[in-house]
Amino acid sequence: MDIIKSIIVWIVGVCYLVVTFPLNLIVWVLAYPFDREKKLIHWFLVHESFILSHLIPIWKIKIEGREKAIKGTTYVIVSNHQSMLDIIIINCLRYKFKWISKIENFKVPVIGQYLKMADYIIVDRENDDSKAEMLERSYNCLKNGISIMMFPEGTRSLDNTIGFYKRGAFQLALQADVPVLPVIIDGTGGILPKHGLIFGSGFKIRIKVLDPVLPADFGTDIPENLALKFSKLMTYELNEIRRIR
Repeated sequence: MDIIKSIIVWIVGVCYLVVTFPLNLIVWVLAYPFDREKKLIHWFLVHESFILSHLIPIWKIKIEGREKAIKGTTYVIVSNHQSMLDIIIINCLRYKFKWISKIENFKVPVIGQYLKMADYIIVDRENDDSKAEMLERSYNCLKNGISIMMFPEGTRSLDNTIGFYKRGAFQLALQADVPVLPVIIDGTGGILPKHGLIFGSGFKIRIKVLDPVLPADFGTDIPENLALKFSKLMTYELNEIRRIR
C-alpha cells in the first residue's frame, strides 16, 4: 500500500508542477521588465507550495509563530533539515525571501527552472569561489532589505536530529547586522527520509517559528560560536516539540 500511495503522490506532485509551470512562465515574462527582485514569481511559488501541501492528504501540517516575522524586517532565516519536503513546508510560511540552494537542485527539470526564474541564490558546495559568490550576493540581498533562507546543516539529517551547523548563515547575520529567525521543522523526515522515495503516512508535520534573535543579543561576533549557539537552541526546541506531542 505504501508503494501504491507513493506512486500516486509522486504523480500528483509532478503533474502539479507541470501544470503550474506555464502560468509561472507567463507571470515571469510579463513581470520581468519591472520586477527586478523577482518578488512576484516568488509570491506565486510560495502560494503554490501552500496549495500543493494541502492537496496531498497523507499528512497534517501545524504552523506556529508565523506572526513572529515582523513585516518589513530583514532576516537570515534558518531551519533544520530532515527531508526534501522541507522546501515546500518552509514556503508554506509565505515569507518574502531568497532561497540559497545547492547547485544540484538547479539541474532538476522544472524545479531548476523555477529556481532560476525566482533568481534564487546558487552555491556549489565543492567550489570555494562559488561559496564566496553566494556570501557576497546574500549580503547584498540583506543590505537591500531582502531576507535569505538557508539550511545551516547543508544537508538532510539521516536520523532527524539536528547536525553540525556551518558558519555561513551566521557570518552573514553578523556582517549585515540583521536578526536571525529560527524555524523548527519536525515530521517530514518520517514521511520522506533522506534518499527515500516511499512516502510514509500518519505523520504530523510541525513547523514552529521561534522568536527572532537580534544582533544585540547574539553575544558573540564569531560566526562559529553563533552557529553553535543556534544549534543548541534549536535542538532544545525540537526536543520540546517532541516532548509535548
